[in-house]
Amino acid sequence: MSMIRDLRAAVRPSLRKDGGTYDTTRAAGTNSAVVDCAIYRDGARVAFPTPLTPHEAMLQVRRDGGFAWIGLHEPTEDEFAVIAREFGLHPLAVEDAVHAHQRPKLERYDDTLFTVFKTIHYVEHDELTATSEIVETGEVMCFTGRDFFITVRHGGQGSLRALRHRLQDDPELLAKGPSAVLHAIADHVVDGYIAVADAVQDDIDEVETEVFSPGRKGGTSRGVDSARIYQLKREVLEFKRAVSPLLRPMQLLSERPMRLVDPDIQKYFRDVADHLARVQEQVVGFDELLNSILQANLAQASVAQNEDMRKITSWAAIIAVPTMMCGVYGMNFDYMPELRWKFGYPLVLSVTVGICFAIHRTLKRNGWL
Repeated sequence: MSMIRDLRAAVRPSLRKDGGTYDTTRAAGTNSAVVDCAIYRDGARVAFPTPLTPHEAMLQVRRDGGFAWIGLHEPTEDEFAVIAREFGLHPLAVEDAVHAHQRPKLERYDDTLFTVFKTIHYVEHDELTATSEIVETGEVMCFTGRDFFITVRHGGQGSLRALRHRLQDDPELLAKGPSAVLHAIADHVVDGYIAVADAVQDDIDEVETEVFSPGRKGGTSRGVDSARIYQLKREVLEFKRAVSPLLRPMQLLSERPMRLVDPDIQKYFRDVADHLARVQEQVVGFDELLNSILQANLAQASVAQNEDMRKITSWAAIIAVPTMMCGVYGMNFDYMPELRWKFGYPLVLSVTVGICFAIHRTLKRNGWL
């Protein structure tokens, strides 16, 4: 909720190279979900005395050329229905964009490309616990048309404000049209994956070191909770669900000619697909490594339990000797070995201690103690 309040707050302009400002707040008088609505022509943002509504942006683009970029954050069905009618968006894509929780994908509806990205944010933590949240997910849905680009964000992470500013500082790239924005968002999301993968790698290395630390007595990992490893595995699985399904859409964008994707921009998608493939290999490796770590940890725990049982059994065997001796000489019989002898008591104690010592030494030599 704090993120939504920030997006709806007063104007906080950022400086451009030419000394002007970018208006990054939602346009006044539009739906509350609209974060920004702008028109770009020849790679530059067109300045207007007052913020535009999506309807006004569409009319301006259809009349004077360029393309409109409309950014929304968690719109309701009613809020997005207005924009969907204005730009002729397909009902199935609109339903996916409003309800979110979609699998990363690329779909074509008439003259519109609908792309779903899952954003991943690494959650900083002082110590990995069995309940630690390691990755936080969000979603960015993109509608790419001939003269418009619409982004719908879900979740508190994945703001595109800084990305919009960077694109506005690169008019040559932005002049390529809506497909340039689609590539920039794809590249931005995949770069986020790379950063998260590096951070998760550190967490896995930490757990692996604890499990296989040679400094632990007997090589066991009594201090490593299996629930911590399992929680890390679950978070990696969430990461994998965001990365793996996106690989095919990026390959299609980089390999298959599409009317809505500029040929010059299509070349850049190959780089994004390559980076994504590398991240996917890392995530698959994380999953397999965590499986091995979890199995090793369980095996070490089993070994530790066996060692405990051997120690308990060894001490029980040693204690059984004086218990037997005391039991025999406590039966109050008149005729017992050395019962009336002066040195009988010290002799029995000596024999008992001697037998216990011999058993202890034998068990120690065999590794039971």
